Amino acid sequence: MVFSRLTDTRIQPYLGFRNRERLRLSVRALRSPAPRFHRRSRVGALRKMLSQFASREVEGVEVRLVLEHGDTVHLDTRGTSDKEGFVHFDLELDAKADLPQSTAWESARVEWLNAEGPQQADASILAPAASSDIAIISDIDDTIIESGITGGLRNVARNWKRVVAQMPSERHTVPGAPEFYGNLSGPRHHLPEGALPASKRPFFYVSSSPWNIFSYLLTFKQINNLPVGPMMLRDWGLNAQTFGHSSHGAHKDLAIASILGMYPDMRFALVGDDTQGDLPAFAKAVADFPGQVAAIFLRRAADEPFDSDEQDAKAIIEEADVPLWLGDDYSKGKAFLSSIGLAHESDAEEVVQTVSGAKEPSTASAE
Repeated sequence: MVFSRLTDTRIQPYLGFRNRERLRLSVRALRSPAPRFHRRSRVGALRKMLSQFASREVEGVEVRLVLEHGDTVHLDTRGTSDKEGFVHFDLELDAKADLPQSTAWESARVEWLNAEGPQQADASILAPAASSDIAIISDIDDTIIESGITGGLRNVARNWKRVVAQMPSERHTVPGAPEFYGNLSGPRHHLPEGALPASKRPFFYVSSSPWNIFSYLLTFKQINNLPVGPMMLRDWGLNAQTFGHSSHGAHKDLAIASILGMYPDMRFALVGDDTQGDLPAFAKAVADFPGQVAAIFLRRAADEPFDSDEQDAKAIIEEADVPLWLGDDYSKGKAFLSSIGLAHESDAEEVVQTVSGAKEPSTASAE
């Protein structure tokens, strides 16, 4: 039973990331079984998905986080779960950790106590390559998957079957997304055995979907051969700070800013759609982090003209001469990738030179 006090507390590590001096990782203390998304009856699928939203958070659990490479301990610290079960680690490393030659997932260790005694689990930490000059920040909902999640309980009710009765293997990607993302990410490799696949270019995801479906979204990406990266999702508390449209925009702005600030020497391609305020969020990143946004790709999912905020955002992006693709077909977006030097065949030096010195118009239509 999900709500049974006899269910042992487990720690769910999310995907973290680091630079040479700092590490960010969130974990959550829950009394619920670890999610398994096997094919099953529709009733079984419904029960499984409802259990994700009904998980019981545990306050006051002490969690130890250890990051070590060989004989060097870079971080050994503790945190206590809050009333929503979260421990958000955002810490300086005790010893500077050089970045790898190729982007890789590294393993940290989380430890805690439950009724059965000492427990531990591995947490995956994204370490971009030391030579990485381009990374990607992507939306999730209606950019790679039609989630039916964002926008609050009204959208959940409207799309209840998709949200709570379909396993990741039953869901479909936005047409052309795997090919487009593959062209943008570059080749992927596994280091070491059992580690998540790491793409040549680091990937990050920002979404207003709730943390409850983290494992679901990760499974969906792996099934559909999409790049795996840290996900910055939302806590869906029923209060003014965490619920509603305004909090969605604030969450996206803060999440993008935190990633850009973590990697000031890298430039970023931003990928989203026109259903959840991505264009104003991307324009704010352009204005707040001059020169750090290499290109913007916005999928036109809604058959509606831009509102005034979106028109202003588009003007900010164009004024900054940031290449902007607006279209409803990712296959045409791939051609735009090549035209500005962001197709993965280009090396990092060529990408920077092409995007910085582009003479072509900075906006591409869907044509």
